[in-house]
Amino acid sequence: MQENESKIIESLNNLRPFLNSEGGDIEFIKYEDDYVYVKLYGACATCMFRDYTIQDNIYEILKEEIPSLKGVINVEL
Repeated sequence: MQENESKIIESLNNLRPFLNSEGGDIEFIKYEDDYVYVKLYGACATCMFRDYTIQDNIYEILKEEIPSLKGVINVEL
């Protein structure tokens, strides 16, 4: 596993309790071409603020760990 993937997973695991408390969850899918792909579950998957959560919270937190990060994409499987 790449160093950046380890940082991403650790950061997402730190966010998980907050998301769980809101009835949701997040899964790391992959890190590719400076983009992080995640899947939101539960209340987070259907929340009307999910795009804000991804861009204003998850992206900003991950960007602190990986300055080259270009974005976070929610994968709708």
